[in-house]
Order: sequence, then structure tokens, then C-alpha cells
Amino acid sequence: MSQASLQIVPVEPDTELASLHLMMQLLQNVDVGLILINEQHQVQMWNNFMENHSAIRTSDARGSNLFELFPELPAGWLKKKIDSVFKLNSRAYSTWEQQPRLFNFKSNRPLTGNAEYMYQNVTLIPLTSTNKKVSQVCILVYDVTDIATHKLELEAANAALEKLSRTDRLTGLYNRGHWEERLVDEFRRCKRTGRVSSLLMFDIDHFKKINDGCGHQAGDTVIRALADLLLQTQRETDVSGRYGGEEFVTILPDTSISQALIFAERLRLRLAATVVDCQGQPLQVTVSIGISQYDDMLESHQQWLAQVDQAMYQSKHNGRNQTTCYVHE
Repeated sequence: MSQASLQIVPVEPDTELASLHLMMQLLQNVDVGLILINEQHQVQMWNNFMENHSAIRTSDARGSNLFELFPELPAGWLKKKIDSVFKLNSRAYSTWEQQPRLFNFKSNRPLTGNAEYMYQNVTLIPLTSTNKKVSQVCILVYDVTDIATHKLELEAANAALEKLSRTDRLTGLYNRGHWEERLVDEFRRCKRTGRVSSLLMFDIDHFKKINDGCGHQAGDTVIRALADLLLQTQRETDVSGRYGGEEFVTILPDTSISQALIFAERLRLRLAATVVDCQGQPLQVTVSIGISQYDDMLESHQQWLAQVDQAMYQSKHNGRNQTTCYVHE
């Protein structure tokens, strides 16, 4: 009888266990916040992303109530989100544009150093047990600071360019192109609705003498000062712009000519009482003002402008530093 030989057969490690181990490593080290909670909002899993950004160790987080760990969380809003995931077995989402962040984590992105806090997108995923009932919810927290910051910077740049395209650089008022567009809109609104509206125009008296005697820099100082005073005097709904040179226009929506006259006189008196400091030299200036109320007989906004211009030059002709209302024939 032959002696049986002993053979050593290498045993392969359990592939399922190995896959699970790799999966756990991946979940722990992925660059996304991962939180697993039960229906009582107790933390079941807490990955390295959450530990690193919150400074709360995994051992301390596990088993703790999420809202006790983070009292600053929007509890009412987030609990509704979580409850809907449990009840409906469907995902829920939140983007940084809806809510900039869920957790107040400091931003540590080198390309977005101007963002103090991390912008976050959040996804809530239902996880079912063997009975197909949702037993846990996985909260994924994505750091989208770079994307958010770049978009906000682009929007800010576009807004600045848009403002620049419609603003007179010297005064900060609307430029001729933009306020005339607004005047066209107001003319059409009045034509369509029959509502009252008035147009005001004023011109700085003896402005050429200021430029010739004190220099163009002094003239610019006077124009800026009067533009600032105009902005302080007008209502939020009024639209003021620079016509050109030393002439200004203000659109007064929902304003009758009698109401516009009160506004014009208040503005004229305030301007006349203002002393402008031009490199140590005090200057006092006056303005001549014209007003025209919208009339159904007007055929275009240019005709409206012509009327207010005529009223303003009547103030000039009558001695300046006064207001004239256009009288419809």
C-alpha cells in the first residue's frame, strides 16, 4: 500500500470579503463627505472627508445624533428632506445656488482663497434593507467651491460690464443710450395705460464761464456734485441720466406736472444752496429747469424730449435759475 503524499494547496482569500474591504477604503477616502444615518438621525458611518473638515473623529460621530453634532444645521429644512427620503424611497437634492452650504466647513481650496466657507451640493440617497424598506439615508456632501466661486465671479464681472455699458463715467448717472431706452419704455407704458408721467430736464447756468475761468477740471467737479445731489433728491422709481455736457434728464413715473414742479423746485433750491469746492475755490451754481407732462397727443418720445427742452430754454430766456412747465396747446 503506497503512502499518501501530503500536498499543501494555497487558499485564496475570500473575494467577497476582500471586495468589501476595498469598498470601505474607497468610501473612507473618497473626496466627498459621506454620512450614513438611521431614522433617529444617528450617525452610522462617517468618512475621512467629514472627519477632516469637521474635526469630529469617526469614533465620536458614530452613534451620535447628527443635529446634536451640528446645532447650526437648518434642522427644520433638513429633517423634512430626510423624512421625505425615508417615506418616498427617492433621492433628494440641494445645490449651492439654493443653499450655499449645509455644513459650515472652512474652504481650503488653493484656487479659491477668497471663499471663506465651502460651497456644497448635497444628495440624500435612500438605502433599503432586505425587506425593501428604507432603513438608512446616505448624505453625500460635494465640495463645489471652485465651481461656485468661478460662477459668482463671472456673474459679478458681467454685472459690472452691464453697469458700465449703461453708466456715464463722469457722473455715475445713466448714459444717453440707457436713459433714452427707459424713456421709450415709459412713453409706451403711458400710451398703453393712460397713466400720468412727467419728464424733467435741467442745464447748469453759465457753465462755459466755469470752464473758461476755472478750467475743465472744475467744470467736471461741478457736474459730479450736481449729479450726486440729483441722486439724493430723486425717488427710487425715478430715472436720471446725463443728456450731454452740462444737461441732465429725469423721468418721473406716475407724476403729474404739479407734482413734478414741487420736485423741480426742491431740486433747484438745493442745487443753488450747494457750494462746490473746486481745489479750494468755492463755487455756487444755479440751474434752469424744464418740465413736460406726457400727453396723448405726443407721437414719439423724441417729441416729448423736444417739449421739455423747449421749456428748459424758456427758463434760460426768462433769466435762468427757475423752472418752466411746458404748456400743451
